[in-house]
Amino acid sequence: MYVGSDLNTVSSWYGQQKGNNRKAPASAEKTFYTAETPKVYQIFTTDNMLWTGGNGTGLSYCLKYADDWTDENPVVLAKGVDENGKEFEQRIYINDVDPSSATVVEMRALEAHYKVQKQGGFTSLPLEAGNMGLKDRRDFISMFKECIEDLNKLGRFDLSLLWTKSMDAYLDLTSANSKYK
Repeated sequence: MYVGSDLNTVSSWYGQQKGNNRKAPASAEKTFYTAETPKVYQIFTTDNMLWTGGNGTGLSYCLKYADDWTDENPVVLAKGVDENGKEFEQRIYINDVDPSSATVVEMRALEAHYKVQKQGGFTSLPLEAGNMGLKDRRDFISMFKECIEDLNKLGRFDLSLLWTKSMDAYLDLTSANSKYK
């Protein structure tokens, strides 16, 4: 997440207004304050990086394979900051992730490991995942079904089909993993 240009613009505007002995509107003060508040994980890309990014809550992180991962037991390391700016690091055991009760970080690890096709080049997850915090668990299959139903009501069968493909990919992964348990 890059906020540099927004912060510079607000900071410059606020400084000019303050210098003119004018009080900045409350919205500008809030924007200025908010722009400095979030602690964003310094995301960089390396050759072994599986995924980097974040969501609308402020959660930002990167995913890469743990040093001890194997084909039979893939382990992904997630490292970043949560929605409160607190640093975290966790291990995700791919074979244990259940899309019917998962965190957004676990689902991103599944997406990256299995190279699930991203709809529109952006994500294979329901857009509602953008509002999830680090420890929030949701039933992603139900989220997909709700999204698909809403799109069908709107007559957006083209988009409904894309999200159905994503949901089916995760359902296929779940059934394939259950064969080995």
